[in-house]
Amino acid sequence: MSTSAAEAVSETASRNARAHREVIHRHAWPVRLTHWINALTIFIMVGSGLNILNAHPRLYWGQAGADFDKPFLALHSWPDWLTIPSYTDLADARHWHFFFAWILVVNCAVYLTWSLARRHIQRDLWPTAKDLRAIPRSIIDHIKLRHPKGEAAKRYNVLQRLAYLGLLTLLIGMVLTGLSMSPGFDAFAPWLVVVLGGRQSARTLHFLFASAIVLFIAVHLIEVVLAGPINEVRSMITGRYAVPREHD
Repeated sequence: MSTSAAEAVSETASRNARAHREVIHRHAWPVRLTHWINALTIFIMVGSGLNILNAHPRLYWGQAGADFDKPFLALHSWPDWLTIPSYTDLADARHWHFFFAWILVVNCAVYLTWSLARRHIQRDLWPTAKDLRAIPRSIIDHIKLRHPKGEAAKRYNVLQRLAYLGLLTLLIGMVLTGLSMSPGFDAFAPWLVVVLGGRQSARTLHFLFASAIVLFIAVHLIEVVLAGPINEVRSMITGRYAVPREHD
């Protein structure tokens, strides 16, 4: 067989293999919809939050916050290209931040209600004892940039499960600390401010929760690129996911 004929056969076999690649429905539409709403909402909230923080880029803890002379953490002002709006405007930044904060609250409530009702969290996110025993192996695989294939790719691995549950916890914490800084909500639930150690402590915790969410997003995007961005993004848009084969 000539070289050109061998190449043609190889290309035909490759096309046939791609044509027979298993495609599954990976994400239900409520998961996809709330995911993209959260992505937009968190992007705007981080940008507007940085604008708000620029008005006083220092964080306090406990009673020290009453004096404004013992910051728990002193920060530099964030550049305009990172903030929303892209100029210093505390009033507008608060409008953006509070409006999208309520969108986040409603969106998360919809996701949690649907997920619990359909057992998405219990079935797909909650780790089993077998999953927990697999943590060391999963960490090694991630360090070596080995991503699940075949049957293993059809379900979340243990690190994904723990990361998504952690993200839900961070979002709840960010919402509660944000609400505790609202005078109106303080009048409704003053106990929350007490539990959080005061409004200044709540402000610091709010920043730390938001920072952890940004870190999660950065790691998440890196993993999407490493796992195959076209396949991963398509699955979150259409729900269709091409399962990587064991021998790929």
